[in-house]
Amino acid sequence: MIFLVFVNEEGNVVADKAINVVMNYIKKTTKLGLSVDLKRVVGNRTDSQNILDSLCATYQQMLDSNAPPHLVLDATRTGSASETVKSFTLALGLPTVSASYGQQGDLKQWRNLQPNEEEYLVQISPPGDIIPEIIRTLVLNQNITNAAILYDNAFVMDHKYKALLQNVATRHLIDEINPDTSKIPEQLDSLVKLDMKNFFVLGDLDTIQIVLESAELRKLFNRMYAWHVLTKDAGDIKASVPNATVLFAKPLMNTRYQDRLRNIGNTYQLSNVLPEIDGSFYFDLALTAFLAIKEMLLDGSWKRNNVTNFVTCDDYEPKNSPKRFNLNLRSYLQKESPEPPTYGPFSITKNGLSYMEFSMFLTAVYVRSSASDKSLSFGVWHAGFDNNLTLTTPKDMKNNTANVVYRVVAVVQKPFIYRDDNLPKKFKGYCIDLIDEIANILQFDYEIVEVGDGKFGNMDENGNWNGIIKDLIDKKADIGLGSLSVMAERENVIDFTMPYYDLVGITILMKLPEIPTSLFKFLTVLENEVWLCILAAYFFTSFLMWVFDRWSPYSYQNNRQKYKDDEEKREFNLKECLWFCMTSLTPQGGGEAPKNLSGRLVAAIWWLFGFIIIASYTANLAAFLTVSRLDTPIESLDDLSKQYKIQYAPINSSSTMTYFQRMADIEERFYEIWKDISLNDSLSDVERVKLAVWDYPVSDKYTKMWQAMRETGFPDNLEGALNRVRDSKSSAEGFAYLGDATDIRYLEATSCDLTVVGEEFSRKPYAIAVQQGSPLKDQFNKAILQLLNRRELERLKEKWWNKNPEKKQCEKADEQQDGISIQNIGGVFIVIFVGIGLACVTLAFEYWWYKYRKNSSVTNIAGVQRQYTGLDMLSKQTGERFNENEGELALKSGKMYIKPRQ
Repeated sequence: MIFLVFVNEEGNVVADKAINVVMNYIKKTTKLGLSVDLKRVVGNRTDSQNILDSLCATYQQMLDSNAPPHLVLDATRTGSASETVKSFTLALGLPTVSASYGQQGDLKQWRNLQPNEEEYLVQISPPGDIIPEIIRTLVLNQNITNAAILYDNAFVMDHKYKALLQNVATRHLIDEINPDTSKIPEQLDSLVKLDMKNFFVLGDLDTIQIVLESAELRKLFNRMYAWHVLTKDAGDIKASVPNATVLFAKPLMNTRYQDRLRNIGNTYQLSNVLPEIDGSFYFDLALTAFLAIKEMLLDGSWKRNNVTNFVTCDDYEPKNSPKRFNLNLRSYLQKESPEPPTYGPFSITKNGLSYMEFSMFLTAVYVRSSASDKSLSFGVWHAGFDNNLTLTTPKDMKNNTANVVYRVVAVVQKPFIYRDDNLPKKFKGYCIDLIDEIANILQFDYEIVEVGDGKFGNMDENGNWNGIIKDLIDKKADIGLGSLSVMAERENVIDFTMPYYDLVGITILMKLPEIPTSLFKFLTVLENEVWLCILAAYFFTSFLMWVFDRWSPYSYQNNRQKYKDDEEKREFNLKECLWFCMTSLTPQGGGEAPKNLSGRLVAAIWWLFGFIIIASYTANLAAFLTVSRLDTPIESLDDLSKQYKIQYAPINSSSTMTYFQRMADIEERFYEIWKDISLNDSLSDVERVKLAVWDYPVSDKYTKMWQAMRETGFPDNLEGALNRVRDSKSSAEGFAYLGDATDIRYLEATSCDLTVVGEEFSRKPYAIAVQQGSPLKDQFNKAILQLLNRRELERLKEKWWNKNPEKKQCEKADEQQDGISIQNIGGVFIVIFVGIGLACVTLAFEYWWYKYRKNSSVTNIAGVQRQYTGLDMLSKQTGERFNENEGELALKSGKMYIKPRQ
């Protein structure tokens, strides 16, 4: 006789019915040799005291009748009642086979069992506890990033909230299906608002039908959502849904044991215990446990281990808890049973990892016009805690997942985002390439729209947001994309991923200074009056030198005999004086100086004058050309704040505007704090002296700048700011735009009339924005890290900055700093060409003058003939020999000279 305590909880009807079938089967199958005296204890799942009292009362009765229990068969599932049963059997040392839900660590009272206690306190998880493990398998297989798991009372999921998808990067929510079916659509709406796209429904077929029909009411059957249905029932899906595709998983009968199940079901009414898989589990568990106890009794395990010391509930103390050693119930359960299983054999290892072996059949059910049109077999999932999924069509399985489509809002701002209607996404740019790379890693799709007001996001005085931030707060978008700065107030309402772009500050954009050029710029070094004075001094000095040489008795022309032995004999007529003064101003020098002292004094004065003029001209020319390039009135933010000719402002509602507004507010607060301190009547005389200053000690730079910006007016967009910059009269008068350095440097690179001024300040990183609490943050962070490791972000920078087709090659002023440009010095070459031209004209004039003006005064001796060859003749003027073969003899003014042959 086997004395048994069967403990169950209210509502677990399947276990009760299955035990009845087992008792009937034992009674009618005499060959088993089993005789079981069963005591039932039923308690409320949440009422631990009531079930403890019932257990103690039943246990005491059995002890009083000298029939202590050989086994406690525990069918409680979870909750405080189940834990009370575990505590009761552990404390009193009663062999127990439990069908409670839970994996390792979930059974609190059996969490730290000793090795000898693990031998007789055995837990085997029912199918309802194993079936949800298929969700983990599907999530890993299909790379699902979010999951809404709904269940009814056919499943118990209390212990699954953390364990089911532990260490899996999937945002999930486990929720019990609302018993009020009219509220299920609202429940689905709340899950959709939480961005749940993949739904897993665990329950009986009736509950599944209600959920699917509620989903149809909310239009949740499209490519953005995927539905997975798991049931313990053996039937098919029925739902009033016109067009839906559902992945359906239900138990698959093992053909090896189907005859046994049919026999027991028909003969002993096990077929009336539904779901079939649960009824079979409890039937096989009870029968296997009874046979194991019978074998232990026959083997004498009870006598060998002296299992006779029992302690009542009233006498129990931790010190006198019975100790059982070598009472290895687990090993007897692991032996092959003489009775074959009705559904599947047991895999018994450790508590929490033991279960009945079975399979789930996976199909894609196509519901059309409220009826199952067809189904496509995906494969079979074998019960267990590993990824033991056997797929027949892996590709079709992948296609059954929800098409993850995120809504992206963006602000068009080059080079981060361009608009291009010829592309599928209608946009291109740095950020578009970035989101494409992330989408390839995370396997999702996206649709991108331009934010309505064109703003990144700014908060007003009432705490209301605009732009991208507002769309994310209102759940109108999943992702905010663009050159979006990470700011503290933004992080209070949304989340940012890790930065994808380096720290970016604010800088100044101005119109490029136009450097005036002139081919004769070297002439503008001196004013016209100075040039005229120099020219007058030149003629006056030349004339004066000619006069002195003309009238001085010591000059060459008036005293030739004195200087007849000098090598250089120069007569300073007016022509020579002009030539002398001109060449004296050149490095070549003026040549021989006058012989007379007065003339030399004039020459010396002219040399000193020329030296000073040339030196001054040379120095001023270099300085003049250099200053013209370096004449930039604004070089920093401080320079901008100290002047009034150039107006400046950022774009309205931009992060730059917020920065200046905040800085001005801080200065105002500092001033109020300083004023309150300095005017505090409670200060002592000594403290008041320390605060006595003539001026406010903190700079009010940003206050003045903010006031100037408000008076100037804020451009509504970047295009408006650029127009104002380009309309400036010059770099020293007009408008300067303050904005993000990346935008400004791109504008400088793609246009030749703009320039960046000053260093960056208030540097902040760029990042992708997501909804607050969105799992995309962690997923995007991992993807961005991968892109960093692969140096993809550097490649994107190279593509959209250095190799951008819109980039222009401009001649910048900085490129001219090593020398003088041809535009400014080209006039010198023109002077050379003009001089050469004048020389050519002069040569022609000389030739004409000599040939035509001189011929009338020359008489050729053409008739003089020589009768003999080689006759030498002497010129009367030079005394040189003359050869008739070399020229003709001519007579001019009574003197003989040689005229060359023509």
